[in-house]
Amino acid sequence: MLDLAKYAPALKQYYSNTRVENMVYRDHPFMAMLAKDENFYGKNLPLPIIIGTPQRRSASFAIAKANGSTSTLRDFLLLRKKDYSLASIDNETAEASENDKGAFLKAITVETDGAFQAAAISMASSLFRDGSGAIGQIAAGGIAGAVVTLADPEEVVNFEVGALIQFAAAKSTGALRDGGATLGIIAVDRDLGKITFDANVSTITAAAALDFLFMEGDRNAKLSGLEAWLPLVAPITGDSFFGVDRSIDPVRLAGVRIDGTAMPIEEAFIKGGARVNREGGNPDVALCSYGKWEQLNKALGSKVQYNVVQAYGRADIGFQGIAIKTNKGVMNVIADPFCPDDRAYLITTKSWKLYSLKKAIRILDLDGNKMLRETNADAVELRIGGYTQLGCNAPGHNGIIFF
Repeated sequence: MLDLAKYAPALKQYYSNTRVENMVYRDHPFMAMLAKDENFYGKNLPLPIIIGTPQRRSASFAIAKANGSTSTLRDFLLLRKKDYSLASIDNETAEASENDKGAFLKAITVETDGAFQAAAISMASSLFRDGSGAIGQIAAGGIAGAVVTLADPEEVVNFEVGALIQFAAAKSTGALRDGGATLGIIAVDRDLGKITFDANVSTITAAAALDFLFMEGDRNAKLSGLEAWLPLVAPITGDSFFGVDRSIDPVRLAGVRIDGTAMPIEEAFIKGGARVNREGGNPDVALCSYGKWEQLNKALGSKVQYNVVQAYGRADIGFQGIAIKTNKGVMNVIADPFCPDDRAYLITTKSWKLYSLKKAIRILDLDGNKMLRETNADAVELRIGGYTQLGCNAPGHNGIIFF
């Protein structure tokens, strides 16, 4: 009989690092382009940043000498966030197919590939979010029985049939609706940005239009993505982000903000690139939704130029970008399915890293067992996950355009 110990070598070979990275990175541009640091050991990770030079200068030597100014430094104290994705196969299915050559392997790969893809989607989405765990918002007037319409239809990519969803009036403050009660998704309309639940939304006490939606267990438990590092609104006094009050210099500590609502889209990208250049950044990539990429492509018409941007350390994975010239070089505008439609992020890629404890997404096998017998079912289980955080050592060299 094929048991777990006998099958483990095949599983290890089939899910090599290269195969896993192909599944994780190929369709997720920002995640693929990020530099990876897999040595996030210990309790936390200090990320120092210099935001000001010493100001002991003057045309008068005596005044310069008397001035006690020093360099201004801060350090973001990064903390890891956990994320898990499980694959489970019952033993009857395994044994019923053990004499059909390849069938058992197929059963394993269907569930394991799906678990890896779910983990990849979770991380790729989180990299654009604020850490609250919110993956969408109900539109005004967007509730009709068991169906909700998303305020941003592009965010439909965050939802899958079978997911359990919680509701809240705010992203990160206040309680979840109805003590965290959930509704299960039974259908997704990806054209119209509509989600159908297994019961009327009214069964969740006080759930309402404009509520935010969360995967069960995710609220305030996800990594801090671009929306947290480069917020739409400049931080104010009392802000505390990884222990830093960013209000003392909102640009250098929280990025450049550009209002692109009243200008043609190509001008917004040019203006954004120039503003980030002024602050010392060199944005080589701009990330936007597929809708905004299409709009920019049409606006440029015959003037459009394309470049291929490679994934970090992977010459075999690349993404097509629209070239926008800046004062310091070319910024490639790339569509990412998880970027909200109302913004674009102008990224100096060398200032960012995805920090993780070992591989960011991997089979969790500290005891050496890739597969485990489930204690409460006639089944085996594969555990996938990781411990990660996004870090930036120069937020002011990056920017956000809001449309």
